[in-house]
Amino acid sequence: MRLRTVAGLLAATAVAAAGCQADPEDGGQREDPPGESTPAPDATEGVEPELAEFYTQSLDWESCGQDFQCSTVRVPVDYDDPGGDTIELALLRAPATGEERLGSLLVNPGGPGASGVEYAQQTFSVASEQVRERYDIVGFDPRGVGQSAPIDCLDDAQLDEYISADASPDDDAEIAAMQESIEDLAAGCEARSGDLLPHLGTVNVARDLDVLRAALGDEQLNYLGKSYGTYIGAIYADLFPERAGRLVLDGAIDPTLTGDDLALGQAHGFERALSAFLTWCFEQDSCAVGSSEAEARQAIEGLLDQADQEPLPTDDENRPLTESLAFYGIILPLYLTADEGYPPLNEALDLALTEDDGTLLLTFADVYLERSTDGQYAGNQNEVIGVVNCLDHPEVATVDEVRAGLSAFEEASPIFGPFLAWGGLSCGPLLDDAGGAPTGTPTPSAPATAEGAAPILVVGTTGDPATPYEWAQALADQLSSGVLLSYEGAVHTAYLAGSDCVDEVVDAYLLAGTVPEDGLSCAA
Repeated sequence: MRLRTVAGLLAATAVAAAGCQADPEDGGQREDPPGESTPAPDATEGVEPELAEFYTQSLDWESCGQDFQCSTVRVPVDYDDPGGDTIELALLRAPATGEERLGSLLVNPGGPGASGVEYAQQTFSVASEQVRERYDIVGFDPRGVGQSAPIDCLDDAQLDEYISADASPDDDAEIAAMQESIEDLAAGCEARSGDLLPHLGTVNVARDLDVLRAALGDEQLNYLGKSYGTYIGAIYADLFPERAGRLVLDGAIDPTLTGDDLALGQAHGFERALSAFLTWCFEQDSCAVGSSEAEARQAIEGLLDQADQEPLPTDDENRPLTESLAFYGIILPLYLTADEGYPPLNEALDLALTEDDGTLLLTFADVYLERSTDGQYAGNQNEVIGVVNCLDHPEVATVDEVRAGLSAFEEASPIFGPFLAWGGLSCGPLLDDAGGAPTGTPTPSAPATAEGAAPILVVGTTGDPATPYEWAQALADQLSSGVLLSYEGAVHTAYLAGSDCVDEVVDAYLLAGTVPEDGLSCAA
């Protein structure tokens, strides 16, 4: 999960948030007032009377740079108490460039915790030109994220310390240090954002999405969700099947999986992605990690062990490359296509292994974590992700339980498995402070069937590192109207990732409602 849209990997520049204020120096800004959106004619049909005021609100749009428009939508903090506190969700719209408008296409890039407002700014990498001609592209920051009543748990210096801490402890002392770090995060979340924490789960985001659909004036939801965004879309379709329009779920998550299942699936996914990188690397004139699988894996494991014992120096003397930062630096390029990710990863590994220099891997880690060179983090995804995942999968593991399951993670991926296994300790403190009710024993959720929904397009990539292909297969099978489109490649999510075949199928579905044959496969 945790999709990153990385433009210019080597430049390592974070995408700036749009904000909802016009830029007076922006020559591309609209001169005419964008106006307002009026709610759909049947906005309150089937809606509880207590929620009608949210479904019938109008949205006032303001220019906010280039041709973008910004607004907010008001939603209840607690859907069981709609007369209580409310929050505002930030929206950014790129209006349809053509005159034959089909409506709004809401988009979410993943996470949990990624900003849909920032994502919609990258319009050319979100949807094709043909789709942008017919749809308003609308990005939203989910509740608790970005500009939508953002939660806050740690300041930037504390977040540096939390992220760089040992995430694959080797002894009791390191386990205790990890537990203390998790408890500090949870305490910070409770102290700074305690009132909102219990209401951040994906079901609430899906309900917000239906309010937004109605306020935009759309009778049905048209939606493009990637990575974790597919989970939002699947839950939406299950809650509101009759309101599900054209939904594209790209890089799908299986809603029935437990937190342990998801982490173990990612271990398998990153292992496959690493193997694909090594196959490429061995064919190059110079491969930083050697010329065989055994030699390469020994080199990478040795690098991580070295960073664990004595972090590698970087160009920032105050930020050496720890084992955890090396982990993030290695996996970031594996999210990308081979052309985009493999050469930079080879270069970074060469620098670390031959010159004991962790600078480039640290740069990649910072891109993954959305940390700028001045030490500030863009957004709050590093805090949101743990809270939302634990609320969605409220399972609490003890140290003994993690140790008992560690062998399965190491078998799935000797290099990446331990990092993902120890994440199971995170939910106890977070759920305590979020007012959750830990289940203790991992319990699968019910399938998302969305009975009665129109055809839903599920896209899976066979070599996806973060959302393994098997998850897309499972989701397409669960959905009563699910249709699976497969992409034979190694990249995280498939639409606009280089396959004309995938792009044409997705565009035909969004533009004309053309449903492909279930099981259609596109080659890389």
